[in-house]
Amino acid sequence: MSFNSFIEVEESPTLYMNTLMKDLHSAGKTIYKFGFGQSPFQPPEEVIQASAQATHRTEYTHVQGDLTLREQIAAFHKEANNIDCTPDNIFIAPGSKILIYSILSSFTQADVLVASPSWVSYRPQIELCRHHLINIETNYENRWRVTPENLREAASRKKHTASICILNYPGNPDGLAYTKSEMVALAEVMEEFNILVISDEIYSLLHFTSPPESFMTVYPNTIVTSGLSKWCGAGGWRLGIAMLGDKVSPMLKAALIGIASETYSCASAPIQSAAKVAYNSFDNRKDYLHYQTSILQEVSSFCFTELNKTAIKLYPAQGGFYLFPDFSHYEEQLSDKGITTSQSLCERLLQDTGVALLPGTAFGMNQEELVARLAFVDFTEPASGDSFSLETHAKKVKVGIEFLTSWIKQLT
Repeated sequence: MSFNSFIEVEESPTLYMNTLMKDLHSAGKTIYKFGFGQSPFQPPEEVIQASAQATHRTEYTHVQGDLTLREQIAAFHKEANNIDCTPDNIFIAPGSKILIYSILSSFTQADVLVASPSWVSYRPQIELCRHHLINIETNYENRWRVTPENLREAASRKKHTASICILNYPGNPDGLAYTKSEMVALAEVMEEFNILVISDEIYSLLHFTSPPESFMTVYPNTIVTSGLSKWCGAGGWRLGIAMLGDKVSPMLKAALIGIASETYSCASAPIQSAAKVAYNSFDNRKDYLHYQTSILQEVSSFCFTELNKTAIKLYPAQGGFYLFPDFSHYEEQLSDKGITTSQSLCERLLQDTGVALLPGTAFGMNQEELVARLAFVDFTEPASGDSFSLETHAKKVKVGIEFLTSWIKQLT
């Protein structure tokens, strides 16, 4: 077999960055880890205990997931995001990433519209499924948002009958959300071009004010993905969910069942047991969510305020773990240092300061666009009963931001 017969797929940039930071740390270098977006919070204690108590469960569950859990998820997200989805239209899987891939692989040929910037795994998954990728250009001036105008322009480049658009809010890498009026305007264009929407709402419950309504509420031809990794601090547990709107084709649902049965089979039974406790009531999780979002907002506000003292362009995060600074004001000064791409910018920053950011190219941006993602979660969760303090629990965040802003100021 010829070696050039294989598909070329690079390692996920976020996982690569995490590995690189660990290697540098092992070599004795102090790293300020703004590159990898893993929740610093632990799941609620009762959820952890439920996982431990279910280790004896070794059976395969229903391919869509435990029915009781699906019923709980339906009720939970109805209250949290006004999602109206029956348990029969919910899928539970080992992470939302495999669910998005399963949705994409359900189509033989499709146009898939994705914004730049957007999460690092969308584009590789589209390529793996041999679909036609259509980039939706966004920019700093429109808050990195998909607008009806740029969505319509992208849809005009369709080649196939089947069309999919992936949205994500609060966004990775930008931390920004959509207003209800913005969603309604986008839904009109989606309807015009008969586009299936995958609305990746994995960070929705970590919106800093309150969980926004789901895109499904304005456009029922939507599949919402979410899971435990972000709001419940359980990324490594790998439990994701997909909720199908009532306008999603029954043929697609059948395809998803078939793909699940021939690939991942089901989510882990012990983790589904823990998820039953996590999703048992949205009211029971409000205090836990407020605890997280209040800390995330405090750390985010500190980072934004300090970076905003320079000429870096950025918006304050509305939820999640990220800021998306634009360094284009310093383009000439950076070029004088031989820095002309987001990759070279992040490499020099890491070398000079130990600050690890993820380059804009990882999120579908052109290499000459001097943008990067900053994940502000390199802090520790306070011990039970203690109050959060930037000085005590987020010292590395503070020092890392100080090094980053000092490095930038030296350019002028």
